[in-house]
Order: sequence, then structure tokens, then C-alpha cells
Amino acid sequence: MSKKQRGEGSTPATQALTRAGIAFTLRAYAHDPAVTDFGGEAAAALGVAPERVFKTLLAEVDGALAVAVVPVSGVLDLKALAAALAAKRASMADPALAERKTGYVVGGISPLGQRTRLRTVLDVSARAHGTVLVSGGRRGLDIELAPDDLARATGAVWAEIGRPR
Repeated sequence: MSKKQRGEGSTPATQALTRAGIAFTLRAYAHDPAVTDFGGEAAAALGVAPERVFKTLLAEVDGALAVAVVPVSGVLDLKALAAALAAKRASMADPALAERKTGYVVGGISPLGQRTRLRTVLDVSARAHGTVLVSGGRRGLDIELAPDDLARATGAVWAEIGRPR
């Protein structure tokens, strides 16, 4: 990647991967401000199966924030997330709190380079793919990388936390 490309796509997420020496590819697309299905938009715009595009969700798990990374083709199973973190219950976090803690805006929250390092759980379905895509830290920018590299960079634990819609 050239310096110019690095500068144009530079976000805390890309900087974290670069510092860690992890290979990745930036995948940019034109975000439509009217669209709120950010992951679905990314999959369609980039021509990638929705099972390979993962969304970053924040949840309150026994009172502490945690990150769940699941395919955009499905939904987060909150009970499974709680179980993966040896907790009793989980609920979706307030979007404003998610933005404050991660330093990103909803629709552009990356599991990488967050302002506050949070416990992260990555859905096991990511292992079925050579590479997966996650938000690059802003709407219209995704990062493609190997699932094991994503887990390593985020300190994620693997668990079955996603379920079909």
C-alpha cells in the first residue's frame, strides 16, 4: 500500500493493524447517507457475500461493555454472548455510549483501534472464510483481513454468538 493510500484510509483501526504488522486490504465504497443497514450496504457495494462482512456491536454484559463481531447476514445472540464471557446477562449498549467508548460513529464502529480496549467475542463462522471484512473506522470504509489476524488484533475469544435472521 502506498503512503498516499495509507493516508487516505488512515483511521485508528488501520493504524492499529499497521503497528501490529498485520496484513490487510482497504475496501472503500460510496456510503449513501440514507442507508441505515451499513453492513448490508457494504456487502452489496463491495460485491461480497454478507456472510463474509462482519458488524461490530457493543453490548453491556453484566454491567461492563463488550464487543461482539457477527456476520451482517445474521443477528447477535445476546444469551450466547453472555455465556461466552461467563456472564449472566447481556443487552445492547446505548449507541451514544458505544460511540464515546470506541471513538467511532455508529455504522463505522470498527472492532480495531477502539479508544477503550473492550473484551471482544468473534463469531466462529468467520473461520469458514479465508478473509472477512469489518468496518475500517468510518462509513464507506471496510478492512479485509484473515479471521485469525482479526482475533489476534482484537484479543477476541471465539464463540458461536451469531444466529440467522
